[in-house]
Amino acid sequence: MSTPAVPRPTEPPRIGALATLPLFHKLGGRRVVLAGDGEGAVWKAELLASTGADLHVFSPHAAGRFRPLAERGDLAITLHARAWTPEDLTGAALVVAEAESDEEAEAFVAAGHAAGAVVNVIDRPAYCDAQFGALVNRSPLIVAISTDGAAPVFGQAIRARIESLLPRSLKAWAEAARDWRPAVQAREASFAVRRAFWQLFTDRALADAGRAPTDADRDALLAGLDRLDAAPPAGRVLLVGAGPGDPDLLTLKALRALQSADVILHDNLVAPAILELARREARRVAVGKIGHGPSVLQEDINDLLVSLAREGKTVVRLKSGDPGIFGRAGEEIAACREASIPVTIVPGITSAQGAAASLGLSLTDRAHAQRLQFITGHGRDGRLPASIRWCAVADPTVTTVVYMPRRTARAFTDAAMVNGLSPETPAVAVAWATRDNEARVSGTVATIAERLATLPEGAPVILIIGEASRLDSAAGTHVLRHEAMRETTRHDATDVPQPSSIGVARKQLQLAE
Repeated sequence: MSTPAVPRPTEPPRIGALATLPLFHKLGGRRVVLAGDGEGAVWKAELLASTGADLHVFSPHAAGRFRPLAERGDLAITLHARAWTPEDLTGAALVVAEAESDEEAEAFVAAGHAAGAVVNVIDRPAYCDAQFGALVNRSPLIVAISTDGAAPVFGQAIRARIESLLPRSLKAWAEAARDWRPAVQAREASFAVRRAFWQLFTDRALADAGRAPTDADRDALLAGLDRLDAAPPAGRVLLVGAGPGDPDLLTLKALRALQSADVILHDNLVAPAILELARREARRVAVGKIGHGPSVLQEDINDLLVSLAREGKTVVRLKSGDPGIFGRAGEEIAACREASIPVTIVPGITSAQGAAASLGLSLTDRAHAQRLQFITGHGRDGRLPASIRWCAVADPTVTTVVYMPRRTARAFTDAAMVNGLSPETPAVAVAWATRDNEARVSGTVATIAERLATLPEGAPVILIIGEASRLDSAAGTHVLRHEAMRETTRHDATDVPQPSSIGVARKQLQLAE
């Protein structure tokens, strides 16, 4: 009899699809041509000239509209009081035009391409090789926002929001980073040490963003670099809660952990949008488990955490929900401590909290829910744990939340009723809590197991039992769908990255080196 093959891992992409590729174009001293004289052209002239480009403006009215820019003295602008010709585009790195018609735009694009230049036609996205975004200027720190020409006003609103978040003094810190980089490189420290140095620089810049850096900052950081070089940073493990699925529920501490990671070992249930928030260079490996299916052994995950940290890597073990709630974090913590690996726990919003918030429920209530308990729906053998205290479940003043109840819901509710829980006790089950494709069913303890079976196959489910789970009758009493859901998406087990053998995971990481 052949042994079933263990599915190979599906490593999620590091970045989602892009409408355009954002690039920062070096134009200093290079020929750039601008044709036109409208308001858009005047602004583009100032923007292009500010890069240090050798800007040539072609317009019959150039002497009037562009003269104030040409007379500034700090910009390299040459005015040509005539219309452009194809020969004017020769040797240009970038050519920009205002066009009154499609025919004029097509002619300019053809001439620009013949000259080997990148072409932009103002306010005509269909004719553009590259587009101008909304800018937040803290040069050399520059943030550009693009909507691919779909909604420039929206892009400007986003720019304004970012402007309010980034102090003007960050410009000085970015300049300092540029000026101090040669001194950092001259020390010829390892990549890990240099990265640790720049992390320290970043921490100081953001903590003291209200002032400009000083020579004392430089000296202290370079001295720290020397200490790091003498004793390179050791590896560490962070057990991070990814929350129930909505990326907006990720904590700031979890976000910082993702952006510091060298390797991310993640559950299958972690939303792709959350993985996209990680540092781009971080390797992502799916090591999650699928109920009653092939899974990575917990012992192998423990070994991988320890071995990667011993290599000096920052390893993020990213778990759905909260790592300390039925996430087997205790075993991973013990493995790290036994190996003397520093381990940090970053809590997350657990599924019970996410589901309750999405339902508009409070899990506790002074009138009828003074206690809250979390119970797992299956033990090591896949059955209901023998240790469940049924008298506690039957308590009418408690809210009981059952994790992973899909296969044991009927056995759970039957046992609860036998042990005294009223069959009329309200209950609600939620699949894919907090996500756009969230699905819910509600009923009573007597009916919820049957209704739970109608939830999407393969979806993670949370079951809430007790008076606190009683839904407003106006919201419906049986099948409900998430209000934010824009289209029904069925999630099957095949929709999530499949777990790998630990050997395949190690091979991925070796290839990444």
